[in-house]
Order: sequence, then structure tokens, then C-alpha cells
Amino acid sequence: MDTQAAHRVAHDGGADLFGVCPFVTSQSILQGKWAILILHHLADGPVRFNELLRRMDVAQGTLSKQLKNLEHEGLVRRTVHTDGPLRVEYELTDIGLKFRGVLDAIEAWGNDYIEFLREHDGGDVR
Repeated sequence: MDTQAAHRVAHDGGADLFGVCPFVTSQSILQGKWAILILHHLADGPVRFNELLRRMDVAQGTLSKQLKNLEHEGLVRRTVHTDGPLRVEYELTDIGLKFRGVLDAIEAWGNDYIEFLREHDGGDVR
């Protein structure tokens, strides 16, 4: 199935197109509430688990589950360091690093949308 046909089927509610349609595939991987924020925090290099907890207002179990999902999908690498006190770091894999451009685009669009909200909602942004 070519990409245009996959998009039509996805739009029409067709079969599971994970691995065929780029939009369905991306949405499936990024559907977790915290996935994009985790990728954002890992974009500049390895981060320890507890540091991610401090940076994000998320429960420990939720963060752990989201990291495992992103690791399973191949976007995040988990490294356990045993030299000295045990520490666990997470970083983007090569395919995860390719998401940085998407993060930049999301940030730019998000800033534009925040400005739009301010202009149209009298500055009351949720």
C-alpha cells in the first residue's frame, strides 16, 4: 500500500496502519501524555531518572512506564551505571535524536498558539 492510500485508509478509519502510515505510526508511539515532554527533556543529553522526576510534575510509576514504552519503541536508551553509587540514565537513541527537529517545530507552533490564545481569549490562558 502506498503512503497516499495508507493516509486515505487511516482517515477513513481503516485497518491498523502502524508501520505503514507515518501519521498513525507517530501517533501510536507518542500517544502517552508525557512522551513528548520526556523526549524534550532528553533532547540535550542523558538525564537521570530522579532528575526527570524533578523536572516534570509526574508520578514515579507513570514516568517509569512512559520511559519503558519509549525504550521499547527504540527512541530512548536506559543505561545503568554501577561504578560507584547505582544510577540510571536515559538518553535518546539515534532514531530518538531525529525527533529533535519535530520538538523544535512543536515548540514554535506552541508559542504561536499561546500568542493566539492571548489575543483571542483576553490573555486568559487556562
